[in-house]
Amino acid sequence: MPGQPAAGGQTPAKPAGGERAAGEPEGGEQAAEKPSGGEQPAGKPSGGEEAAGGATLGGVGYVRPADVAEALRVQEELRSRVDLVGPGPTAPATVAGLDVAYAESGDRLAAAVTVLDAATLAVVDEAVSVGRPAFGYVPGLFAFRELPALLDALDRLAVRPDLLVCDGHGLAHPRRFGLACHLGLVTGLPSLGVGKTPLVGEWVEPGPRRGDWSPLRDGGAVVGRVLRTRDGVKPVFVSVGHRMSLDNATHRVLALTPRYRLPETTRTADRLCRRALAAAPA
Repeated sequence: MPGQPAAGGQTPAKPAGGERAAGEPEGGEQAAEKPSGGEQPAGKPSGGEEAAGGATLGGVGYVRPADVAEALRVQEELRSRVDLVGPGPTAPATVAGLDVAYAESGDRLAAAVTVLDAATLAVVDEAVSVGRPAFGYVPGLFAFRELPALLDALDRLAVRPDLLVCDGHGLAHPRRFGLACHLGLVTGLPSLGVGKTPLVGEWVEPGPRRGDWSPLRDGGAVVGRVLRTRDGVKPVFVSVGHRMSLDNATHRVLALTPRYRLPETTRTADRLCRRALAAAPA
């Protein structure tokens, strides 16, 4: 089980940086920038209470807000319904990675879902949805830009995943309701977030070995973990989404990172959404 970092390996607390994890180069896995774009929805947009994906997966249904004020109200209403205890699946058969790539213009996106066999990490199913961002570029409200397209891609899968792993954050969010929380609640599936950089919080550097971690704290509360997945390599930021415990989320991320810093779920979804975006008509 990952432990607290050795005292000698800690550094003074570091404040969180930008709004969304902007990827750094890692074997071709640099994350696409999420620039501002149009307001037309991607995938199967939901009108009012229509469930995009949630109807088939057993979640609460996706509500597409008309403006920022409504989006904030939706987050406030739904966050109390998130299960932050879990514990979630400890031996999932399949695990899905979800990622979104944006065109340089910002007016097109590709949302990808790859489903991996949890034992072999081989891709057993995949789906992609190409369209336009469903909401404006507003800090803290990225889920509303990407959820319709991600739900559309999930609906196209033939294999139902046991766990969703988002390229982003869950509880480690300014309003404690990041993409991993929102997606898990809408689909009803256990979910967690793995960010390349933090969105909120302070932490001390974890120890140098794979499996070392330190708490990610914000406002006096633990909102995630700073987890070392490779010896001597930058850590990732793990947080609970829905129906997962933090201990279990940490173990699942380590199981998905046998060779690289980022989970295989994120790496495969990243490649798929980039290919789909490059192949889509301009």
